[in-house]
Formats: sequence, structure tokens, C-alpha cells
Amino acid sequence: MKKNRISTHELVYCAMFVALMAVGAFIKIMLPIGPFAVTFSLQFFFALLAGFILGSSLGGLSVTVYLVVGLCGIPIFAHGGGPAYLLKPTFGFLIGFAAAAFIAGFVKERLKNSGFTAYLFAAFIGEMAYYFCGLVYYYIMFNFLVNTDGASIGVVELIQVWFLSTVVPDFVLCILAAAVAMKLKKALKNTDLLLDNIGKNRKSAR
Repeated sequence: MKKNRISTHELVYCAMFVALMAVGAFIKIMLPIGPFAVTFSLQFFFALLAGFILGSSLGGLSVTVYLVVGLCGIPIFAHGGGPAYLLKPTFGFLIGFAAAAFIAGFVKERLKNSGFTAYLFAAFIGEMAYYFCGLVYYYIMFNFLVNTDGASIGVVELIQVWFLSTVVPDFVLCILAAAVAMKLKKALKNTDLLLDNIGKNRKSAR
């Protein structure tokens, strides 16, 4: 029978990744591309790690909690916070972080291979999910909802600015996330076993 309750250390890990997503928002590089300013940050790296370390459900949940906290007004996004962020065309990329965490974790959970190639493949699928959410949201918001001066962005320009400019650096983050996740999974597995044994010993001593 599967356990449905979240353990204490799983809650701690979730909270840790919420904090890491917030920290990653401020480790960023601004890429000026014509009239646009594209943000490249470490948030994508931490989103992938959340999916790998916590699994699809908890990984996606932890990044979603990060989004909710930011939308409540806490300035933990790359350019602030608050519900008005929903109207920013770039908010789709924030949604993409949650999608990347869930999809990367989901794909990895269903691969029998636990080697680096499996992690990298799952990270790449997570990257594509991230860009899909970001590009679709940006296109709809910019062209149909928030644009008031008649300007628009075409599919080709959208891909050139918001995909090609950062897809290679983000793939480098996929490689790093795959390598780090492999090491962390082993270390955390030993830590979880130690914590479980401590909990059992405490119960038996009562």
C-alpha cells in the first residue's frame, strides 16, 4: 500500500526548493535583444532539480507554491511580484518552471535507466515543456490581451527572441542538473534512511 502522507523531511525539501527558486531569480543575466530584455537565470536549474529530487508531484508542487507566494505580492520573481505579474507576457515562463519540474520528474520516474543519459533526457523534455508554456503564453498575452498600441509579435520573431537566445544556455543547465541530481539522490537516500532509523529508534525507546 502506497503512503499518501508527506513526511517531515519531504516538507523540508519542498520548502528548500521554494527558497532556491527565489534565490535563483536573482542570479540572472539580462540579454538585450533589440527592443526586448530576455532574462537568463538559475531558476530553470532549480526547477529541474526539484523534479528530480522530489519527484513529479512534489517537485511541481514546490515550484507552484513559489509562484503562489510571488503572486501574493512577495517580490521573489526576477522583476518583483504581485498579481499583476499574470498580465506580463513573460509570466508563461514562470508557469514553465512548474511544468519543467513536473515533466522532468515524471519522465525520469518512468525510465528504468538511472544513469546520466536518463536524467539528461528527462531534463531536455522538461526544457521543451518550459519553452512551450512560455512561448504560447507570451504569444497570446502580447498579441491579444495586453497590447494596446497595435504592435504584435510573429511566431518567427517570438522563437528568435525567446527561444533561440537562451535554449543552448538552458540545455547547459540541463546537463548540470542531471549531473547534480545523480549525486544528490544518492546522498539524500542515505540521509532519509538515517532519519527513518532515528525515528524508529525514538519510537521503540518510548
